[in-house]
Amino acid sequence: MFDLDSLLASQDGVVSRAQALGAGLLPHDLRRMVRRRELAPLHPGVYVAHTGDPVWVQRAWGAVLACASPRGVAGVELGAALAGVSAMRAADGPGRPDGDAGPIHVVVPRSRRVVAPEGVRVTRTFLLRDRVGWNLGPPRLRYEEAALDVALGTVGDLAAVGAVARAVQGRHTTAVRLQHALAHRARAPRRDFLDAVLRDVADGSCSVLEHAFVTRVERPHGLPRAERQQRAGTVTGVVYRDASYGLRLLELDGRLWHDTAEQRDRDFERDLDAAVEGRDTVRLTWGQVVGRPCSTAAKVSALLERDGWPPARSCGGGCALERAA
Repeated sequence: MFDLDSLLASQDGVVSRAQALGAGLLPHDLRRMVRRRELAPLHPGVYVAHTGDPVWVQRAWGAVLACASPRGVAGVELGAALAGVSAMRAADGPGRPDGDAGPIHVVVPRSRRVVAPEGVRVTRTFLLRDRVGWNLGPPRLRYEEAALDVALGTVGDLAAVGAVARAVQGRHTTAVRLQHALAHRARAPRRDFLDAVLRDVADGSCSVLEHAFVTRVERPHGLPRAERQQRAGTVTGVVYRDASYGLRLLELDGRLWHDTAEQRDRDFERDLDAAVEGRDTVRLTWGQVVGRPCSTAAKVSALLERDGWPPARSCGGGCALERAA
């Protein structure tokens, strides 16, 4: 049986009433420690071992313990775990304090009903046992599960891509593992889009971004139809240009995170080869194509008009091309 000091050391100075009693303390012992300011209430039935403001990890422990099952507090599986952005923040560690503000997100089994304490948001879900790292401190959803929850809960495709990008960029998981986790969510919103993005990331291609360029930038704004995947022989080998408008080249950069120096070097070499041929290259990213399609269409149109192409048109009310007219 754990003693109180061991519990506090393993849980960043936070303990629940049920845990303390299970470790051998009596109710009057707890009351005495609170009077002596050795423990301070964090949530009903949860204490922290100081009287100052709790740091983020103590808030996280407090949220999990406040929502824990009474039958699980003495064992590994507490019946509650960090979820979503809170699970990702816990995995990022103390060097990434950007997620410290806002409520702590906790997930519990679907069969349980929990009243969320102040500063805590509770979600109920099925099959929690196999989706949580119960040995972690605090217990939390596995990173790919948390990242998918965040991605699927965002507003807009670009925000969903950003959540996936953060997960892979931080090296806590991989595109393949995210794909496997997503495969178990047949009814998830935006599932097909994310699956296509992850499949392309795993394969190293950017066809989803190419499709987004056609359907969000080129076609709705009446831009000229580009010649796609144009084969070109250069001094450094054969390459395929994503989109060609005569001498104007558009390369669609579908990567979701900062690349290695070698990868970026290859991109710049392609651009230099194009310049040797007398062709200018513009690189477009996810943010420009998915997040700002109208603005991007207006700027691409301005470039093409210099080359003699007809101007693009507005796609509707509020379009950047309409405002520029």
